Amino acid sequence: MTNQLQLTTSIKQLIDVVKQHYQREPKLQHLFENCFVNTYQTTIRPQEDGTTFVITGDIPAMWLRDSAAQVRPYLMLAGEDQAIADIIKGVIEKQFAFINHDPYANAFNEEPNGNKYHEDQTKTTDWIWERKYEIDSLCYPIQLAYLYWKTTGQVSHFNDTFKSAGEKILTVWKTEQRHHEDSDYHFVRDNGPVQDTLSHEGAGAPVVYTGMTWSGFRPSDDACEYGYLVPANMFAVVSLQQLAEIANEVLGDPLLAEQAEKLAEEIDKGINEYGTVNHPTYGEIYAYETDGLGNYVLMDDANVPSLLSIPYLGYRPFDDKIYQNTRRFLLSEENPYYFTGKVASGIGSPHTPNQYIWHIALAIQGLTSIDETEKQQITELFKTTDANENLMHEGFHVDDPSQYTRPWFSWANSMFSEFLLSRIGRVVKGSPLDKVRSL
Repeated sequence: MTNQLQLTTSIKQLIDVVKQHYQREPKLQHLFENCFVNTYQTTIRPQEDGTTFVITGDIPAMWLRDSAAQVRPYLMLAGEDQAIADIIKGVIEKQFAFINHDPYANAFNEEPNGNKYHEDQTKTTDWIWERKYEIDSLCYPIQLAYLYWKTTGQVSHFNDTFKSAGEKILTVWKTEQRHHEDSDYHFVRDNGPVQDTLSHEGAGAPVVYTGMTWSGFRPSDDACEYGYLVPANMFAVVSLQQLAEIANEVLGDPLLAEQAEKLAEEIDKGINEYGTVNHPTYGEIYAYETDGLGNYVLMDDANVPSLLSIPYLGYRPFDDKIYQNTRRFLLSEENPYYFTGKVASGIGSPHTPNQYIWHIALAIQGLTSIDETEKQQITELFKTTDANENLMHEGFHVDDPSQYTRPWFSWANSMFSEFLLSRIGRVVKGSPLDKVRSL
């Protein structure tokens, strides 16, 4: 374990701002201080080469997705605090180095020690903790690099490592538009739950070309039922648009920008043509997954990217009609992973037990709501579902929050922090939330 980072003045000042705003809410004060400090002091590990390794919490590996989400709230301080800026820049450098190492892996070790979650049938190295291919693992680092630029004005992280990884991401997403024809990616996990392995000898269920790009696994690390994971493709569209902007304005690489824009258009067209269904109650809504063959999964998962997170990602406006239709479906009993109990209601995941809802999903519900009453209800739920530990968890039982999964889960702590900061008008510069503060 590395030495614990000391809190910077800007972190202490922000905690004081929140405490002052919620001076009559001691529970929210304690929740925010503990959650905001937790990620910073327990998961961030600066490396000797200037990069930053970030563990998820109770697992010693660094997920590309989680690490970006974990440090995201600290972007609000990066413009004024160089120490914070350097840590986040180090995360970006580490992420893009990992992508260059293997763009199909989702989680990595701090050093090439050969540690891994499981002995899987897939290409691997001593750096790789797990090699579940997930679209969002490549989206999150682009998003973080983009928001870091917009927040700090710094561009030194857009270096050769970034450009090489950006080109690799484009290659992977193009290849996976025709997964069964062009890709050699496969993943088989023996002696595990069915959701931990891909069907059809590790290649996944049949799909046909739609324009969308294929994903083996969801952001929960569970296998996709159908290979076109719609919210992940939405995230890819936004990430490609961000990559194109970076290529044009910083890298001076019009070819990379053109390729990114073209791929974004192809994926977006595929989402529009294949990613929606007409629901008898809610009208046109987005599907969670499809295969281009007429099969759909209608649900949502607590992990982000989710359908609930569409405007948070920046794919559609908060008041978009299809999104609002989809949102009503997702927050109803017709979503098989929406659970209602004595203490709370919200979205859970097939990744966790039945009747368990996630703090991450509650944060996203609050961050994407345009209804002040709903936002306040979410705020109240956080106060009563932490099992009196002043920290967030993965999933908790809707009738008894003292029953929960993962006592130390940094992503959830950071998502709660971002939600509560948004309640006092603090949002990440350049993010969709920054553009709609007037709502």
